Amino acid sequence: MSLTMLITMIVCFAISVSIAVSIGLASVVGISVTNANMLIAAKEMFTSINKFPLAAIPFFILAGNLMETGGISKRLVEFAKSLVGGIQGGLAATCVLTCMIFAAVSGSSVATTFAIGSILIPALVKHGYPVNYAAALQATSAELGVIIPPSIPMILYGVSAEVSIGELFIAGFGPGILIGVALMAFAVIYARIKGYGKDDHVGKLSVVVAAKQAWLALLMPVIILGGIYGGVFTPTEASVVAVFYALILGVFIYRETRLSDVLRIVRKSVLSSAVIMFIIANAGLFSFMITRAGVPEAIGAFLADTLKSPHYFLLGVNAALFVIGMFIETSASIIVLAPILVPVAIKFGVDPVHFGMIMIVNLALGMITPPFGVNLFAACTVAKISLDRIISRLIPFVLVVLACLMLITYFPPLSLFLRDLVYVK
Repeated sequence: MSLTMLITMIVCFAISVSIAVSIGLASVVGISVTNANMLIAAKEMFTSINKFPLAAIPFFILAGNLMETGGISKRLVEFAKSLVGGIQGGLAATCVLTCMIFAAVSGSSVATTFAIGSILIPALVKHGYPVNYAAALQATSAELGVIIPPSIPMILYGVSAEVSIGELFIAGFGPGILIGVALMAFAVIYARIKGYGKDDHVGKLSVVVAAKQAWLALLMPVIILGGIYGGVFTPTEASVVAVFYALILGVFIYRETRLSDVLRIVRKSVLSSAVIMFIIANAGLFSFMITRAGVPEAIGAFLADTLKSPHYFLLGVNAALFVIGMFIETSASIIVLAPILVPVAIKFGVDPVHFGMIMIVNLALGMITPPFGVNLFAACTVAKISLDRIISRLIPFVLVVLACLMLITYFPPLSLFLRDLVYVK
């Protein structure tokens, strides 16, 4: 059965059938081969999305879209520029820092790309940065949207691997800050080597003025994350709070979102959410079928026999996830692979929260690697350039993130220090 499912999925990929449909069709073929009742498909697909934590996904997507149109992202850019924009290469560093702040609310890398990229890519080009470099920088920085909490992939991993979403959220700060600082350092050094951004200080506001303009926007992640860790509301409830806060700021305080725009924003968010939920439903069915076929146990036994130590196991998993992330969408990869790999990781003595950070950071690289990097398509759309022009500029950024990934993999306290501090075992 599992071989038939695998062949079906590969054939579907080869003829350019969408990932969600390919996974679902392979699962249906597997049910047919075993002569099982086809009602299993409907039951498991419904069960996969009938989970309360998943309600956070559409709300975080809606919050991100409201931030994009409500003037919040613009004020965050000005505040970040006031902090790091006064040096050569400072505007490039501003791009990374703004994405870090925006990520602390939106939970989505694509929303971050559009919201911040629409402002900073033209600004970078105006200050002398090549457009393909600006797009590559923005695409890479936006992946922080799924590493710094709240994060939609973290929610999916928590649900799939039965790990505390709150613990995952707080564990994401260490890896997120590490990657953000590394990208800012690289951006500044590279700008100085190439002679970019010599007038980045032009138009920079003072920190006081920028903070005064953006303080309500900056209060947003404080309310959301403070509420979660203060026990005021759950991560799912926090997503609803984020929507209302973004709506109030955009419509009634900043007045950059008209009430007539809200329906269009909601429609856009519903379509994005439906795509993710359809992937989750099909991936859940696929996960059920391969578990029923004993694939996770077989893979676990194979890895345990082949990779004798945790270090080799983590190296092998990273190599596999890097390749998988290039071809399969992050959400589908997490839902399908987490139930298979997490038990094996635990057997090797790897903390499931730490392993979640490894999976999420690694698969986030898939968002900026061809051929299916969603951030690349979004950044190219904003920059109005073709995908082939951005590839050569991506390589240094990918290497920086890979270096950070190795540090995250083999230095667990980077992910677990804050978790252990807050969630005392």
